[in-house]
Amino acid sequence: MRASEVMTRNVAVVRPDATVREAACLMDDLNVGALPVCDGRRLVGIVTDRDITVRATADGMRPDATPVHVVMTDAVCWCFEHDPVEDVEREMARRQIRRLPVLDAEKRLCGMLSLGDLSADRAPGAAETLRSVSTPAEPDRTGRRRRTSEGSSATWPPYGESVYRP
Repeated sequence: MRASEVMTRNVAVVRPDATVREAACLMDDLNVGALPVCDGRRLVGIVTDRDITVRATADGMRPDATPVHVVMTDAVCWCFEHDPVEDVEREMARRQIRRLPVLDAEKRLCGMLSLGDLSADRAPGAAETLRSVSTPAEPDRTGRRRRTSEGSSATWPPYGESVYRP
């Protein structure tokens, strides 16, 4: 079985210069927890509901003024549509990833593969993948914040302005 056989096609995406509020509203409308961030059809990142909560809200960023590229994950794990599902499951389990963008041969986004897709299609390793992904990670008890509004590259733009620079 290949990734293309179980992935979700016609995936909604968000632009890197869209606001965090636009992304959150789209997630709410679609009832999804992650959106690929694309510049055209080129995948440049992924933004999750957790990114919005932990990176934006916890830092006090304004949802109407903060562009998605400030809070998105830009080191995105992805797979090709022709990759065997078993390999994709193994990688999702190893990295504890619940959703994975799927690219075509030209490295353009063509779908998303989620744990739900794997279990709905009864992919062979779905149960083990779910167990591995669901294993809790160790909490950061250092007391340090990973990102701060002050002195970081994730500073706020003035209200109503975008800082997205392609």
